[in-house]
Amino acid sequence: MLNQVILVGRLVKNPQLEQIGDSEFARITVACPRSYKNEEGVYETDFIDVILKGGIATNTVEYCRKGDLIGIKARIENGINSDEYPNAKMNIVAERITFLASNNARTNTNNNENCNNNDLERGEI
Repeated sequence: MLNQVILVGRLVKNPQLEQIGDSEFARITVACPRSYKNEEGVYETDFIDVILKGGIATNTVEYCRKGDLIGIKARIENGINSDEYPNAKMNIVAERITFLASNNARTNTNNNENCNNNDLERGEI
């Protein structure tokens, strides 16, 4: 069985780090254009919410800004653990983020170029 989601899109706003207890996380929204045109000949865009946890959240908040192009490997998980509504809410939870392109000129681009995707996945930079 397989539970995997792959997304490529642009950040809708700057990510912000949040904390619950000892756990750090971030919620981001990614704008993902569809690969086909609608009846009016326009490409529609889906806005998809994604949850980032731990080091992935910390690194994304530090290195990514609104408009940056990112790739996400994620899974879908149940958001509510209840016998009454077991599948009422589904969340997309990132397992890996790849920083593809930046819309912003920043002075820390050398730091971003010196890390690899495995470091980002583990939250090490």
